[in-house]
Amino acid sequence: MSRAWRLIDTGVRSAAENMALDRALLESCQAGAPNTLRFLRFEPSALIGFHQSVSQELDLDYCRREGIAISRRITGGGALYCDQGQIGWELFVDRRTFATGDMLAIAREVCGIAVEGLRSLGVEAAFRPRNDIEVAGRKIGGTGGAFDGNALLYQGTVLIDFDIERMLRVLRIPQEKLSDKAIASARERITTLRAWLSDDTPSVATVQAALARAFAQGLGVTFETGDLSGPERGLYERYKGEMAGDDWVFETDRPRLEVATARAMRKTEGGLVRVMATVDTARARLKQIFITGDFFINPRRAIVDLEAALRDLALERIDETVQAFFKDRKIEMLLLTPEDLLAVWHEALKSLEPQGRERIGV
Repeated sequence: MSRAWRLIDTGVRSAAENMALDRALLESCQAGAPNTLRFLRFEPSALIGFHQSVSQELDLDYCRREGIAISRRITGGGALYCDQGQIGWELFVDRRTFATGDMLAIAREVCGIAVEGLRSLGVEAAFRPRNDIEVAGRKIGGTGGAFDGNALLYQGTVLIDFDIERMLRVLRIPQEKLSDKAIASARERITTLRAWLSDDTPSVATVQAALARAFAQGLGVTFETGDLSGPERGLYERYKGEMAGDDWVFETDRPRLEVATARAMRKTEGGLVRVMATVDTARARLKQIFITGDFFINPRRAIVDLEAALRDLALERIDETVQAFFKDRKIEMLLLTPEDLLAVWHEALKSLEPQGRERIGV
């Protein structure tokens, strides 16, 4: 006999309201509320991870000009741009729901279920470790999870439609001048249901129903449509104002000068390689990296996976991580070597301002 879980659709809300609901539902789950699947959508919002800094991750001036709300999530991970073109889904469950406490194993199971939901819509989706969902090597959804006491929050997104250029303007990424090439490069990494299904793009309700069926079948449960309980509404009202306030949003903010852009370009035997990266010089960490050029690599997604493996990594671990990445995978590169990529990376570090190079010991 299947177990009954609660299904909630909280509709389109502001960033602060959605963050307040996350906090209220997670606390409620810890207190013994039923396991819950929540669907959510956002008014135009820029969200940073719990440990991130607004000034390091977002173009604050652009967000303010465009009326894009900013909030900090209660979970970790990277900065995101969200709007009504995306569907969010979240599981609030007792941590014993899964037979393991290994978040990667949970990600593989949960993302595998979400993949089946998307496949039922006619999209050949697949799980891409660590926690992305892709179609033909292009990201169509990201996920992440966190334990809090005896509760687990696991959340994800599905891109129905997406404004790539707006995302690039919201996020402080290396492409400071948004060229057509930079936008085209981002489009090669991201896709949407509209791009794949065109005139047959499913409605929000259809996508949510497909995901709910997949989670019901994959987890062996049934769903009963519900709403917030009285205590949850009280928590939500209590946290809503707090999550919109500067004390919450900017709590982990650090000076903008601590983030620097590193760039380099080199002609190798295997072709031209370009590296653009943001470096947190105060913490000596690589925030984000983009590797482009006219080299050959198979599978093509290997570069995207390498970029993901290096994201938010201590600089001292870059070399060993790149070497291990290629050692552990079957990747073809015509005349290009991991050492070539590392050489361009080290050249990029030398492009930092003297103060930044001094901080990281270059």
